Amino acid sequence: MPKNIRIKRALLSVTDKTGISELASALNKAGIEMISTGGTAKAIQTEGFKVIEVQEVTDFPEMMGGRLKTLHPRIFGGILQRRNDKGDSKSAIEHKIPAIDLVVVNLYQFAKKAAEKGVTPQEVIESIDIGGPSLIRAAAKNWQDVCVLTSPSQYAEFIDELKQSDGISSATRLKFASEAFAHTAEYDAMIAHWFSKNTTQDDDSMPKSIHLNLKQNQAMRYGENPHQNAAFYTLAGEETVGVQACKQLHGKELSFNNLIDADIALALPSEFDDPCVAILKHTTPSGVGTGENIAEAEARARACDPLSAFGGIVGMNRICDAETAKQINKAFTEVVVAPGYTDEALALLKKKKNLRILSYPETSLHQKGFDYRRINGGLLVQQKDQRFPELESAKVVTSRQPSDVEWRALHFAWKVVKYVKSNAILFAKDGQTLGIGAGQMSRVDAARIARMKADDVKFDLSGSVVASDAFFPFADGVEQAVEAGAVAIIQPGGSVRDEEVIKAADKHNVAMVMTGRRHFRHS
Repeated sequence: MPKNIRIKRALLSVTDKTGISELASALNKAGIEMISTGGTAKAIQTEGFKVIEVQEVTDFPEMMGGRLKTLHPRIFGGILQRRNDKGDSKSAIEHKIPAIDLVVVNLYQFAKKAAEKGVTPQEVIESIDIGGPSLIRAAAKNWQDVCVLTSPSQYAEFIDELKQSDGISSATRLKFASEAFAHTAEYDAMIAHWFSKNTTQDDDSMPKSIHLNLKQNQAMRYGENPHQNAAFYTLAGEETVGVQACKQLHGKELSFNNLIDADIALALPSEFDDPCVAILKHTTPSGVGTGENIAEAEARARACDPLSAFGGIVGMNRICDAETAKQINKAFTEVVVAPGYTDEALALLKKKKNLRILSYPETSLHQKGFDYRRINGGLLVQQKDQRFPELESAKVVTSRQPSDVEWRALHFAWKVVKYVKSNAILFAKDGQTLGIGAGQMSRVDAARIARMKADDVKFDLSGSVVASDAFFPFADGVEQAVEAGAVAIIQPGGSVRDEEVIKAADKHNVAMVMTGRRHFRHS
């Protein structure tokens, strides 16, 4: 059975030099011989401690721009030799291989390099560590005789145990070995993910395998419901994207459901160049508005469905000013997401003790990678639904052409309906949603609900436009729109009854635009 071991010789090779002086000092006091590579050796020598450079052990110089340093039998033999195996011991003596009892390694910062702006693929490739993962895996495999440290966060625990007279325990070595294999697995997953993205970026095919590297970002009080445990995990390579890149300036901890809604509140307004506000409730916008300024946009978004906006998440694409903050404070709001806040606006919003206030950097808007949806037994993976190239090639299929004002309204409505749960129908006019029907089993029911919502707030739908996230299977949806007062419709088309639907629009002198692309949002 494994037992406590005494450390006599250590190999140190770290990219992150945090805590290395304290560790080297502890090893020196314990009389442990230190072997090290270039940069790490210099850091230890600077502290006044004696260190043997790797090339003195291997009788082989570092070469190939640092690619070849520790990959040598005298290093790996020293780590892998089983102390209770006579054959291993005989080989070690015959080939003058010194036993190495401690391996301290952390890896080239691949993720940091890959995330740098303007970095070339070759520069990223050069940041792939080869010797480091090999050393870690060798030490972890031989944990019965070797201790391995892969993070400065482990040094204090190791030093405390080192000071004890009975050496490093088997339990500690096993724990560090487990963490070591998790570390190399995480590292390899990051690299595999990068290669996957870069080998499929110009191809519509999906990768044969996907390696996800997730780190816990935040433990949560609960999930969608109080009886469900939950945590928020960040996907490696996407640390600067989305809600996790936001800075929370005030308020309670974000909940599971807050994060889902805030993610949409961040994305939706960014689709527009004009000042835009979206108010989210249960993953669907209750109202969206644009305006001359952000306060006007907020007022127009809230007016669409003030009842549903109660307890909602407010997202905007401009700095939140005092006037906008005053409007938000008039009703209960869970979260506000904005690119920034004036001092006065922030002071006003902070009067609401529990209001979560998030500020996002521009980088958080840059979507990457794939969308993942969990189902029992696996993941559904798809490309992200980004941008609206179909608006450049959309075709008018009716006798009447939309006016310029109608075209602008149609574009606005089409961008918003992408974020509404399907089946989705919405009425809009002049950069404002007037009624939204979301998540219905029938598209005609979605149209009825959208009309009802508009009627609840006394909005006149005369002259409005309608957006449908997918095709109209029958003409009854068009009839609903026309009856409400709509004068133009935008939809993907593609139904076997498209001709019937177009005839219904022509009958009522309504303009209809088909995009050829739908925007279903199932979850």
